[in-house]
Amino acid sequence: MSAIRQDAWTEEEDLLLAEIVLRFIREGGTQLQAFAEASRQLSRTAAACGFRWNAYVRKQYREAIEFAKQQRKKQKTVEKKEIVRDKEINLHDVITFLQAFQPDQQLQENKKLKREIEQLKERIEKLQNEKEVLEKQLQTMQQDYKSLINILERARQLSV
Repeated sequence: MSAIRQDAWTEEEDLLLAEIVLRFIREGGTQLQAFAEASRQLSRTAAACGFRWNAYVRKQYREAIEFAKQQRKKQKTVEKKEIVRDKEINLHDVITFLQAFQPDQQLQENKKLKREIEQLKERIEKLQNEKEVLEKQLQTMQQDYKSLINILERARQLSV
């Protein structure tokens, strides 16, 4: 279907253009979207529809445009109220949540984590004790090494 026309606009086309644009305004769409839709239905370009709307048709529908804008605002307000109403929590929802909530499971998991913490603390204490024993052994070996070096030094001196 060709969208190129050079003929004049008819009253029916102006009326259809106005209906489309006003519907888009009411439903929260843009005028550009309305012009694209009108161009498909009228076999004209979106630019031609936009020019016709702004140059001639819009002036005839000022009150209808304001009314459509008011309807859009009312619709948005209703939609917001519905969203809020959908999000309202009632006593039944709270009871259902609490029944589904399993404190026993959380308590068991908490106890398990506490046991793991205690086991890790015990392991840390055991490793610290092993470290102390190894440090004492190292000190003893260092003292023995020094003593051995002193004995060897005396033996060398005696042999000279």
